[in-house]
Amino acid sequence: MESPIELTNLLIWTITIVLFLGILLPQMFKIMREYERAVVFRLGKFYKTKGPGLIILIPFIDKVERVDLRVLTINVEKQEIITKDNVTINVDAITFFRVVDAERAVIQVEHYISATSWLAQTTLRSVLGQVELDELLAERDTINKKIQDIIDRQTDPWGIKVVTVEVKDVILPESMKRAMARQAEMERERRAKIINAQGEFQAAKKLVEAGKMIENTPTALQLRFLQTMSEISDENSTFTFLPIPMNFLDAFTPKSNKVDKDKG
Repeated sequence: MESPIELTNLLIWTITIVLFLGILLPQMFKIMREYERAVVFRLGKFYKTKGPGLIILIPFIDKVERVDLRVLTINVEKQEIITKDNVTINVDAITFFRVVDAERAVIQVEHYISATSWLAQTTLRSVLGQVELDELLAERDTINKKIQDIIDRQTDPWGIKVVTVEVKDVILPESMKRAMARQAEMERERRAKIINAQGEFQAAKKLVEAGKMIENTPTALQLRFLQTMSEISDENSTFTFLPIPMNFLDAFTPKSNKVDKDKG
């Protein structure tokens, strides 16, 4: 039978081993998800990139930095920008990016997410300051692509790929909104006047053609006269029209005028 001292020592050793394993095992084994990579530093020096799955480390010697390879988003805070044509606007954007090289993302830059966010803000301000307001509103896709290319070139040494940049909201001053509304209204009035003038021109052109046709074909005038009477003599009308030959009025023309007309 073991003595109380031996039992105490056994208990102490058991507790020590359990505590040691409780501290040691989490340092030795780590599990990386499919979208994660572990950048391992051994005694402060880069060793290798591991994962996904189970990785084995040397406790207290190896240190690990986890890197997420999924597409991440950054909301570029709303900021005041003066465009090329001196219009003050408030603009915000969103940036989509992902890490393509975990080693460079950890070693080449401190806090790559914050660095990319600050870079997106300064690039947005710089690019929009070089375009006019009309260009910003009409060619937003082109501007988005330009901002994306600039950020992507600067983050490439960090092992970061900028997927896309989208300018979300462009908030204009109230005075500018009123001016643009007046401009749009005047543009609509201008187009309406042009369309009306074109209609008048086409109508006048058709009337001239009709006049020439009637002049060359007197029968056409008689037919038009009969059509007009048919349209006016509606069944609900209180008037009655009697058609008469067009030369009927010649009987009431003074003979002197008629003779002069014949001589002429």
